[in-house]
Amino acid sequence: MPDFHANAAKLGTEKVGRLLLNYSIPSIVSMIVVSLYNIVDRVFIGQGVGAIAISGLALTFPLMTLVTAVGTLIGVGASARMSIVLGMKDLPWARNILGNAFFLTFILSAALVVPALIFLDPILAFFGGSEQTIPYARDYLLIVIPGSVFTNLSFNFSGLMRASGYPVKSMVTILIGVVLNVILDPIFIFGMGLGIRGGAIATVISMFVSTVFVMTHFFNKSSFVHFEKGAFRLKGRIIRNIVSIGLSPFLMNIAAAMVNVIMNNRLVLYGGDLAIGAYGIINSYGILVVMCVMGLCQGMQPIMGYNYGEGKIKRMKDTLRLTIRVAVIFMSVGFVVCELFPAQLAAAFTSDEELIRLTVSGLRIGFAAFPLIGFQIVVTNFFLSIGKAGQSIFMSLTRQVIFLMPLLYLLSGWWGLEGVWAAMPASDAAAFVIAVFFLIGAKKYFYPKASVRKAALKEV
Repeated sequence: MPDFHANAAKLGTEKVGRLLLNYSIPSIVSMIVVSLYNIVDRVFIGQGVGAIAISGLALTFPLMTLVTAVGTLIGVGASARMSIVLGMKDLPWARNILGNAFFLTFILSAALVVPALIFLDPILAFFGGSEQTIPYARDYLLIVIPGSVFTNLSFNFSGLMRASGYPVKSMVTILIGVVLNVILDPIFIFGMGLGIRGGAIATVISMFVSTVFVMTHFFNKSSFVHFEKGAFRLKGRIIRNIVSIGLSPFLMNIAAAMVNVIMNNRLVLYGGDLAIGAYGIINSYGILVVMCVMGLCQGMQPIMGYNYGEGKIKRMKDTLRLTIRVAVIFMSVGFVVCELFPAQLAAAFTSDEELIRLTVSGLRIGFAAFPLIGFQIVVTNFFLSIGKAGQSIFMSLTRQVIFLMPLLYLLSGWWGLEGVWAAMPASDAAAFVIAVFFLIGAKKYFYPKASVRKAALKEV
């Protein structure tokens, strides 16, 4: 077997703090850029088209989340599994994961396009759309949904690029798409007068260019892990390897789509179309802060997976402790900003006074438990990083399904629109408690005896 690339070998030897910094900063930048990618669309559309257009764009969230779910099923699963097998020094297995991930991403993404386009109007009505908001959502999705294949290929393979030892190049992949989108948005929306369709066209073009860049890396034979003959042939074992880990974020995204549907319908009931627009703005900032922590977790994932594969328990503990501390700081900063400057945040998207009022209320109530969620996200991703999909799936679902969905009905029934916002911090706090208990019960993965490690690895 060829010697392992120096970038991958460092995962087991370099100082944990330096590794986490080197791997997480590109990931955090990438995730912030991804968030800004969506925020920029909403800002340009809100300021250039109007307040109802923001609501129409927010109406697309559940369907776009389903598109993301298909992508993360393969992308996250393949990236986490690649880190583990590189720690086990199995390069052929890693290359098979790469080829199978390409095939699966393309097939599953393409399979979503046709039914989504055929049933688009009924889907949008089910999502809480009205005669005012559906036309905007339709114009956007008719372009973006077919382009979702490029979106998933770009994001998935930037993750595989990071997992195989190229964190900075992974960041560049995402930056290419976002910077291009920021440039093209005003050209298509304002310059060419295409409105919300212009935002969609800019998005698809940007993702296509990003996909070309990342695929050029993996078709290059000088890349540590690259496409090779035979790797594209689907193999049952590889598919199970990928899906078993990717199932957690997949179900989390499915749950998020379901929550979005319920949220939209409760918002329309108690606050009208503009309440959906307010949630769109609130969700934009929430995703921006959460994505910082997700980027941190993406930086943690190859370090944790590699050292778990090698059995370096102390490095696993040190990585987890440090990641939790930084995640809590990120979420606390996000909490403070949203509590102190909600009106300024809302005004970036719209000048409509009613939409700003609704957004301010939602920001202050909805993010009340934000500091707790940093811990919960890291612990969930810790289990994902070491291949414990069952625990990760359950913890992901506690926040969005087991707690949030019933609380949306219960609290909105008591307090109306304020109850919809209050369901968010209530579910966050409950999910934090569950994460604490799960981490306490994870002692066997940190137990130093070799026999215990071997038994745990057999579960991977």
